[in-house]
Amino acid sequence: MKKITPNPPTTLFTLASDIPTETLLIQASETLASLNAITTDLAFELGGAHRQKLLASQQLIVLGELLVESLLNTLAPTNDAQSSPQ
Repeated sequence: MKKITPNPPTTLFTLASDIPTETLLIQASETLASLNAITTDLAFELGGAHRQKLLASQQLIVLGELLVESLLNTLAPTNDAQSSPQ
């Protein structure tokens, strides 16, 4: 007898459920920073519309970095974040 329904896809990447939120945010921040560097470097190798699209993407990445950093500072403030005026 043939199986009618396909097997569900296997999970390619998984995260352990016991990873602290702060660690996850730090990893997200570092990933965004790396993506920012790659995108910026590539943008300066290109010209025209491709460069403009990469620079726009880079700005979105920076916004994501700011959001993650803000959340990270809220959950686990550092001495620098506590002493800086708001």
